[in-house]
Amino acid sequence: MSALDARVGETRLITPVIREVSLMPVNGTLPAFSAGSHVQLHLPNGKRNAYSLLSDPGDTSHYRIAVRQQAQSRGGSRYVHEQLQTGDQLKISSPANLFPLHSTARLHVLIAAGIGITPFLAYCTELLRRGAAFELHYAYRAGLSDAYVEVLREQLGEHLHLYESSARRLDLGQLLGHRPLGTHVYACGPQSLLDALREQSLALGWPAARVHWEAFAAPEPGVPFVVELARSGRQVAVGAEQSLLEALESAGVELPNLCRGGVCGQCRTPYLKGDVEHRDLFLAHEERASSLMPCVSRGCGSPILLDI
Repeated sequence: MSALDARVGETRLITPVIREVSLMPVNGTLPAFSAGSHVQLHLPNGKRNAYSLLSDPGDTSHYRIAVRQQAQSRGGSRYVHEQLQTGDQLKISSPANLFPLHSTARLHVLIAAGIGITPFLAYCTELLRRGAAFELHYAYRAGLSDAYVEVLREQLGEHLHLYESSARRLDLGQLLGHRPLGTHVYACGPQSLLDALREQSLALGWPAARVHWEAFAAPEPGVPFVVELARSGRQVAVGAEQSLLEALESAGVELPNLCRGGVCGQCRTPYLKGDVEHRDLFLAHEERASSLMPCVSRGCGSPILLDI
């Protein structure tokens, strides 16, 4: 994925755990993007994290992202919250879209929880511009993950349905039931939300082609392990706070990647032997006997022999 030079514009803390960052072009203009796109930030500490673009797809004078500080941060969200400053320059990827709007949908039902609201900010701007039929259902915790509630109230009016955690529960069964033909549902949020969406949509007979979701799950730390590259015989050590993908990149081995969270399948890599802890949301059970996702998979026993 090609890298662009960007400069940090305004940063602002919009809840105690969510910081919004604007990214400006250093030279020329930024590439156009579509609603649902994300970029990777190449941070000075070596971390590369993917974040949804929440700004207006019709305005490429700048990009905006929002970053939630994670309690178990491996350095990405912590760096953005504690060290990134206005005027800093860094590399970002060109925008990529794994979570596009579907132009044939008669009704778009958007379901967000917490920081999962970010791709839907661009969605809503675009859907309003098109005059499309849509609903946004937004579950949040007051004072913590309610970053854009007031903005959305003003922008969306009756399109918006709010679920503050202490007052109202988001009922997916009720939300998905009795929808007109041609409805598409989109969700972004924690794994529990995505699991529940898949379960409920399957139970209600929704075609898989009308159910869309996105998750950027940062790789979790684990026990250090070693992989061997079959074609060169090289060994690469993976630290407790590193992903296998990060360790390979540090060793000069570049693999295609987009989400860096075990969702998109771009970094799928074959392996010949070894014990693997699969943490992805992409590979089928039978595929895991010969493939892994180095953005999230880890060794958990005998050394892994990668077929690269």
